[in-house]
Amino acid sequence: MSRHLLIEVEHEDLGGNRTVTTFMKGMARLVAHEVDHLGGLLYTDRMPQDGRLVPIEEYQDQGQPWRY
Repeated sequence: MSRHLLIEVEHEDLGGNRTVTTFMKGMARLVAHEVDHLGGLLYTDRMPQDGRLVPIEEYQDQGQPWRY
């Protein structure tokens, strides 16, 4: 399941005030990933049934930027 490239997260700032922060592209994906962890979810919980984990060796030295 792919992640949204724009998310809004409601949270409290350091002063205890509720605020909404908007995240886009790579940061949106990262924040959504971390929010999943707060809810007890792992990447493998979001994978399709027929999906497979790709070993890090397949990504090393690819030299390709992330594509959106």
